[in-house]
Amino acid sequence: MTARDPTTDLRRIAFLLERANEGTYRVRAFRSAAAALAGLPEQEIAQRAAAGTLAELTGVGDVTARCIAESLAGEEPVYLRRLQATAGVDLDDATGALRSALRGDCHLHSDWSDGGSSIEEMALAGVELGHEYLVLTDHSPRLTVARGLTAGRLRRQLERVAAINRSLPDGFRILTGIEVDILADGSLDQEDALLAELDVVVASVHSGLRDDPARMTRRMLRAVENPLVDILGHCTGRKVSAADVGLTGDGDRGHQAGRTRPPSQFDADKVFAACMATGTAVEINCRPDRLDPPKRLLRQALEAGCRFAIDSDAHAPGQLDWQRYGCERAARCGVPPERVVNTWPAAELLAWVAGHR
Repeated sequence: MTARDPTTDLRRIAFLLERANEGTYRVRAFRSAAAALAGLPEQEIAQRAAAGTLAELTGVGDVTARCIAESLAGEEPVYLRRLQATAGVDLDDATGALRSALRGDCHLHSDWSDGGSSIEEMALAGVELGHEYLVLTDHSPRLTVARGLTAGRLRRQLERVAAINRSLPDGFRILTGIEVDILADGSLDQEDALLAELDVVVASVHSGLRDDPARMTRRMLRAVENPLVDILGHCTGRKVSAADVGLTGDGDRGHQAGRTRPPSQFDADKVFAACMATGTAVEINCRPDRLDPPKRLLRQALEAGCRFAIDSDAHAPGQLDWQRYGCERAARCGVPPERVVNTWPAAELLAWVAGHR
């Protein structure tokens, strides 16, 4: 029987664990094992498998060693087979059509801020998902808990992205971006000149989430009306418990301490009207613990005439496939594909950005 590639199988397991929102320690076990194999000759790996010494390698444990041995024997690892058998239900037709229409993802993070994987790993996962582009949007400096990027670090990241793009497959590229904090007065947490250099700017509120509605409305309006802002990220800032409401639920059945956070309050009519007037897209955030905005506000933004961006907000490669959750919510609310900016090719997306800046 022909041997499989154990590194590919290990990475696939890690991807599926991330997509299922499993514990980070499990994901790390398989990614660490894949990294351990990447630096070894195939002959040594085979010899260790035959001798039963794979687990002696740093980064390889008993479970991952068993997966490696099964791959080398030409068998699909049992762990992988079980994950794929429980990977989730098929998408309905409307959701599937919208997911197929997506050309890219406009909000994701790398290990330059609070993501768990390198830019290269995120990019290659995007290629495997069939994307044409990913917009790298690491955090801005005042979000220190997320290792937000200072202006200097962001400039270095731009250089790194340019170098990585030269090595990626034809037809795929990383677009430059940021998830910039909307500060207490509505200003943006980065230099305007640097923001203007980026392909896409996502602006989000991460602090003062309990501001009174009038103040929160003023903050959001000032940000949305800034021509450098292209997408309004997770507009309510809420956190929901997927275990309680289900991935397709609306998350409005209450909030449990420690696991959830109620939505910020603001004048949605004014904010969405401003998004419509300025050409700012409203993000449909796909994270199972956000599902933001709630469907009530999603329908309100749709009626206001807003455009949307269906974004994974991924912090790991497997989470890029969370876009299916946002597509389901968008389809249920009647969002047409042509109103979703990341159904457009990169050139059209960038022309839209240039047109409203």
